[in-house]
Parts: sequence; structure tokens; C-alpha cells
Amino acid sequence: MTAFWTEADFDDHEGVHFVHDRHSGLTAIIALHSTHLGPGAGGTRFWHYSDPAAALRDALRLSRGMSYKNAMAGLPMGGGKAVILAGPDRRKSPELLAAFGDAIDSLGGRYITAEDVGMGEADMVAIARRTPYVTGLPTQDSAAAGGDPGPFTAKGVFLGIKAAVAHKLGRDDLEGVHIAVQGTGSVGGGASRLLAADGARLTLADVDTARASALAQELGGQAVPAEAIMDVECDVFSPNALGAILDDTGIARLRAPIVAGGANNQLARPEHGAMLAERGILYTPDYVINGGGIIAVTMEYLARRDGHACDIAQVHSAVEAIPGRLQTIWTEAEHSGRTPDVVADAMAQRLIGR
Repeated sequence: MTAFWTEADFDDHEGVHFVHDRHSGLTAIIALHSTHLGPGAGGTRFWHYSDPAAALRDALRLSRGMSYKNAMAGLPMGGGKAVILAGPDRRKSPELLAAFGDAIDSLGGRYITAEDVGMGEADMVAIARRTPYVTGLPTQDSAAAGGDPGPFTAKGVFLGIKAAVAHKLGRDDLEGVHIAVQGTGSVGGGASRLLAADGARLTLADVDTARASALAQELGGQAVPAEAIMDVECDVFSPNALGAILDDTGIARLRAPIVAGGANNQLARPEHGAMLAERGILYTPDYVINGGGIIAVTMEYLARRDGHACDIAQVHSAVEAIPGRLQTIWTEAEHSGRTPDVVADAMAQRLIGR
């Protein structure tokens, strides 16, 4: 594996921890980008990488994104991310999760984890048996936040899309607005249901074609093959799968005036924000619009640490602040002549002392 400090995505990370446990077969990377505002907080991704270097790049990029996301959400947390390198069978054993929990615990609270791609509530419960530095744990209290943060991320994406449509298209509602949604999992699917309820017309795609087709039938939308979704002529392209899809080729394919979705690290490289602007496409910075989930699990973690339940109404209120942050970014971008991604990055960097 390439030395992490030579990677293009290394950004003065405070720590990059390589973990291997022979007994359980665990191989993982825990990247801490910044603890300026508090412990590095960010989920754990469980994924099979054909090239281990790609896992390192993911950990570096995602942890930096968490620093920016947490700062822009006004949370007292820094940025961290973990990646577990899954085998081809993507098998998770109790021993592997226990070893990973021990690895987190060995950092003494510098990293707080939660679920991400490939990890769910049950995994967080298993990890929590080995360390207190975990959140996103289920609760039986309907008035308390806890468990899957996906619905809160989906709500933030929905609200962010509405804000983008108002800003770019001058529309106060979504009735008849055509939205192409890439990825129909927890976030994309949840956002799609909210969008459909608000009158949007949906075209959906997912690598799981059956899931996309079932959701399209449920919501009265249309399903297309995953490889075709970026070619759909629409009002909003909403990426909600894996990142780095906005590259030279992807941006050239877009037929939408707005990009707004929950996927992390949508821009393949920094210059792609300018490329979107050159085409007149409004970009919604991903780590701002998709902040609902980390808001929920951070508020849950802080409440549990202080010995009380997290009021779910307070979480919803915090998520509802996302459109205002986006509007501030777009307004500053227009006044300064910079692109929204550059404006957002500069705001976040100031907040984390860089």
C-alpha cells in the first residue's frame, strides 16, 4: 500500500491507523482528519475493495469530509472515518466486530463511530459491547433519537433539494419537478418518498434493479438502468450512492440544472466544481446537504454521554437548519464569484482552524 502521506487526498490528517487482527481476520483503517472541534466523529464503512489503496483513499477523503460536515452542522465534533476491508463474501463475524470495537477503544475517545455503508444497527450494538465510543444505537423511546440515522439524512437531502429548486428555478413547491435519483437505499429511498409526497416526478435507479423498480412502482415513478440515470433530462440530479461520480465524463453527461444529493465526495477532484459552474449547474455541497445523519447520531451520543435521552424534536429542528446554510453558501458564491464547493470548503476550514 502506498505511504499515506504521499496520497493526493492526504490533508494533514492528525492520524491514520492501520488495524489488523489475525484471529478475526480484521483489516481496517481509521483516519482522523481533525479533532480541533472535538473527537473525530464519522461512520464505519464495510466494503470489499479490489485494491487496498482505494480503501486508504476512501478513509482519507471521507474523514476530511466529516471534519467539514461536522463543522458546517455546528457540531462539537471533529472528523474521522473508518473503513473495514471486507472479503469478497462480505462476511462479518462477531469476532471481527469485537476486534474492531477494541481498536476503536484503544484510541481513548479520539474517534466516535456510527454506521455507514455496509454497517447497521446490529453492528453498532456489537461494537458497543467493546467500547463506549459508538453511536447510532437503537432506542425503544419514540420521543428519543437513536438507531438508524438514514431517515434524518434523507430529510436533510429532501429539504436541501427544495432549497435548491427555490434558488435555481424560483419554485416554492416541487409539484411536477422532475428529479432523477441515483441510489434508492436508506437515504435515496427515504428522500424519494418525501419528494413524491411533495408532488415531485421521479426517475429512479440503483444497482439493485429490483429495489429501484419496486420503489418506482410504490411512488408512481419510473425506473431506469443504473448506467442510464446520469443521462436523464430532468430538473434535479440527486446522487445518493457512492462518491466521485462528478468527473469529466459524468459532468458532461448531466442534463439537469441542479445537482443535490446525499452521496459523499461527489466531486471526483476539486476542479470539477468549476466544471459544473461552467455548465450553469447549481451544486449543493454534499457534506452540507447530507448532514442530517451525523446531526442525529452526534446529538444522541452527547445526550447518552451526559446521562439522558436525546429529544427527537431537537434533532428535527437541527436538521431543518440545513437549507439556511445552503442558501448562505449560494449567496456568498454569487457575490464572490467563487463556486459553492470552494465557498463551503473555505467556511469549513476556518471553523476547524485551518
